[in-house]
Amino acid sequence: MGIFEILSLLCGLALFLYGMDVMGNALKKSAGRKLKTILGNLTSNRFKGFLLGLGVTAIIQSSSATTVMVVGFVNSGTMTLSQAIGVIMGANVGTAVTAWLTAMNGIGGGAAQATAWLEWLKPDAWMPILALIGICLIMFAKKSRPKDVGVILMGFAVLMVGMETMSGAVSGLKENEAFCNILTLFTNPILGILAGTILTAIVQSSSASVGILQALSSTGAISYGAAMPIVMGQNIGTCVTALISSVSANKNGKRAAFAHLYFNIIGVTLWMGLYYLVGWILRSAGIIDIFSVANGTMIDMWGIALVHTVFKIFSVIFIFPFTKLLEKLATASVKGTDKKGDEFTDMLDDRLLDTPSVAIERCQTVMNQMATIAIGSLLKSSSLLDSFDTKIADAIRAEEEKVDIYEDSLGSYLVKLAAKDMSESESAQVTKLLHMIGDLERISDHSVNIVESAEEIMDKGIAFSDDANAELKILRAAVDEICVMTREALAEEDIEKAGRIESLEQVVDDLKSTIKLHHTIRLSKSQCSIELGFILSDLLTNFERVSDHCSNVGVCLVEMARHESLDLHSYLHSVRKGGAEYQKYYKLYSEKYAIAETTSK
Repeated sequence: MGIFEILSLLCGLALFLYGMDVMGNALKKSAGRKLKTILGNLTSNRFKGFLLGLGVTAIIQSSSATTVMVVGFVNSGTMTLSQAIGVIMGANVGTAVTAWLTAMNGIGGGAAQATAWLEWLKPDAWMPILALIGICLIMFAKKSRPKDVGVILMGFAVLMVGMETMSGAVSGLKENEAFCNILTLFTNPILGILAGTILTAIVQSSSASVGILQALSSTGAISYGAAMPIVMGQNIGTCVTALISSVSANKNGKRAAFAHLYFNIIGVTLWMGLYYLVGWILRSAGIIDIFSVANGTMIDMWGIALVHTVFKIFSVIFIFPFTKLLEKLATASVKGTDKKGDEFTDMLDDRLLDTPSVAIERCQTVMNQMATIAIGSLLKSSSLLDSFDTKIADAIRAEEEKVDIYEDSLGSYLVKLAAKDMSESESAQVTKLLHMIGDLERISDHSVNIVESAEEIMDKGIAFSDDANAELKILRAAVDEICVMTREALAEEDIEKAGRIESLEQVVDDLKSTIKLHHTIRLSKSQCSIELGFILSDLLTNFERVSDHCSNVGVCLVEMARHESLDLHSYLHSVRKGGAEYQKYYKLYSEKYAIAETTSK
């Protein structure tokens, strides 16, 4: 093998790995909504967990990425170890799809060469077409989704070109005696498994290492006996990625990574034991020596894909019934328990950042909890104006500090997420989430301000007039409703409810103006003191700003949905001032929270 063949092999390897990386990242990016839907169906049922792992890996074409994601879920407490094991098993099977795609480079020999139509299945025939379509989509498509499809097609084209380049570079190695001697060494199961493990650990992808082996098999010099241990080693080597990612994980996260390792080691042990038992029986019976390099039992690309797939299915069939034992083994390997942290902020695991759609879904869950705390504080602070309670006041202040922690955690996480490669829709979601957490934090701050006003009223032993109290209760009821509506719109992703917030916010503004006007009249009649006037002004400002922040959240929700719905443009127009929908709800809330003129007389 000369210097030019070596350079050609390295070039092919570089193209293959680059194409796989580009295609995988684009698949994750374009499959964001599908991933969110699939992961939303997470269940404690092990079989459904298996299907979940299979589906996710089939979409993103990387079992390593799926397993790292699983470690992140377990680390954050979103997924139990038992659920994780089922998903990991599914991920192992799902990754076999790539081997069948790369095996298409093996079309063209023997019977296939004699059949003209099979030639059209060769990558040579249709890869240029895919590449042309891909580059056209990348250059001329205006929307991100078609561009992502173009990147997927280009990545796949580059991957297949790299595969073909590697195959061409090693095609002459069959006659190389040194190469054949090296392959003979790999019939030793320990050496073969070790070689496969090291290769996969280096390239950080079992699909990539299997592709490299498939390219080498095109020489016609690799026997089943040599390939089998290497393929087994590749399945063990793929665990390295998850093990590395679990270094900074908690104990349960580490257990998930170990469960992945043990699953593959046990599967390899069972498979190799069965393989050598069957081989020994066949050789003893004089039927065939499957371990011999010289007897013609050579493996090709299709054979490697078949072995890779059958092994994975075999492992699941034999180990799946013993999932509980595998869980106990992983638990025994990592002893102890973790200190209990915050259930929600722990969900923000950095391992999920490489899958933006999943990370965004985690952020939304944490933000919903933040909204529950912030709006709950507001509702409680409003009630203190009727009857002040020191314990409730202290609880609101403690909750405000907790909301601050949520804002810091979410803000830092979203900034890191914003640096990732995302679709246009996901990027817009991250921006809106950053805005919304700021609004929710300010609602919490205003809750504390209201507590301080209520405390001042109690400490000074003063009270509003009956008219002022009646008007204030109407305003408080309107603000309470807009807060509850905001919380529900967030939790339910209810765009229709989010659109109604704007109408109620305008009613709150009107109420504030009316109450200020009536207060001025009462001051002129000496029915209210200047001291109470300052407190009332503070309360009105806080309540009005709370409604403003609720309005901001509602607008963000509507704008986020606009990226996912083609029908939302007309709906957005209808909730703006002057729109029919806006006017309808503005009239409804104006009547519901009307202040009678008699209260100001």
